[in-house]
Amino acid sequence: MASSPRSPLIVMRDTRAWQLQVWVSFGLAVFLCATGLAYLPGQALDRAFMVMGYVFCLSTVFVLSKAVRDTQKASLTGEAETPMWRLVVWGGFAVAMGLTLWGLLRMQIDETYKAYLGVSWLYLVTSAFTLAKTLRDRHEADLAEAHVAGRQQALAERSVAPAQAAA
Repeated sequence: MASSPRSPLIVMRDTRAWQLQVWVSFGLAVFLCATGLAYLPGQALDRAFMVMGYVFCLSTVFVLSKAVRDTQKASLTGEAETPMWRLVVWGGFAVAMGLTLWGLLRMQIDETYKAYLGVSWLYLVTSAFTLAKTLRDRHEADLAEAHVAGRQQALAERSVAPAQAAA
C-alpha cells in the first residue's frame, strides 16, 4: 500500500492478548514434551533419541516457516529463489518429522504413553509454527513503522529546507 502525507500507512500488529496466548501455548507445549520425555520409560538411548528428535523438529519448524515466508516475499518482489535451499529445508523438516515418528512408533512402551508423546510432539510443532509467524509479523511491523518514520522525517526535512533557503 502506497502512503502519502495525506494517507498514512497503518501498520497492523497482533494484540497483546494474542502474543500472550502464543507464548503461553508454546511454553505449555515445551513443558508437556519435557515432562513426557523426562519420565519416558525404557532405555536412556531411547530418551536421548526422542529428545534429539523433538529438538530437530523444533529447529526445522523455525527454518521452514522462515523459508516459506521468504518464498512468499520473493514471489511478490520478483526475486530469484534458490531451488536447492527449498529442497534442503523441506527435506530437513520431512526427515526430522519422519525419524521422530519412527522412533516414537518403534519404542516398546505403553500405547497410552506413546499417544501422550505423539500429541504433545504435534502440539509443540504447531505452536512453534504459530510462534514463528507471530515473531516474524512483529519484526515486519517494526520494519514498516521504521520505514514510515523515515519517510515522515525525510518529508519534514524537505519542507524545512526551502523555508530555510528563503530566509
